[in-house]
Amino acid sequence: MSKSSCFTPEIVDELLDKLSTDDQFREQFLGNPALVLHTMGVDVDASQVPAIRRLPSKESLKANREAIKAKVAGKAGLVWFLVE
Repeated sequence: MSKSSCFTPEIVDELLDKLSTDDQFREQFLGNPALVLHTMGVDVDASQVPAIRRLPSKESLKANREAIKAKVAGKAGLVWFLVE
């Protein structure tokens, strides 16, 4: 898989699936989002990771999946912490 600095629709789908169902993945993502995204094929600048991080609830991610996908697909960076 080639590395990218933006979120492809496939990566967004995979990330939303995991963030909306997998508690362990959510913990890993909150602990080191740059590393988790790197393993998924997206390189982000670790210096851009907010010091205080929180994620929308699993239920919120499921309920707002299409709206989140529309906001995130093609974007670079760590917008996940800005999505409500």
